[in-house]
Amino acid sequence: METLDDTKKKMIANMQSKVSILSDISIYTTDEEGAVPLKDVMIKIHKEFNGDTGLSSSSDSDELKSFLKFILPDYDEDRVYVSDIKKLVTWYNLLSAKLPELFEEPKEEKAEKKVKKAPKKAAKKPEEEE
Repeated sequence: METLDDTKKKMIANMQSKVSILSDISIYTTDEEGAVPLKDVMIKIHKEFNGDTGLSSSSDSDELKSFLKFILPDYDEDRVYVSDIKKLVTWYNLLSAKLPELFEEPKEEKAEKKVKKAPKKAAKKPEEEE
């Protein structure tokens, strides 16, 4: 593995290393589902802030909580700690700076949306056809 930051530090993940894949991480919520995938949360952040949250891991804890409450109103405040929000902000800032294409919609989804939004042609009335 190689870090995405400017240090370009490399590491080998062995059997003793605890590695979590971002797609396997979720944020606890108080709704029926109980959690929201991290990817969905990051996409919401990107739609709202487009790469610049104005936050960092050293931001005030109340500011971080307000940020997450804005993005994910039903997050579980008892089970999601400020340290978790700091990680979220750090990961989002890093990914949006180094890999902004992660937040772009796949071309297939864009094409589907265009097809759905295309205006429907008005059907001719029987008397107009003659």
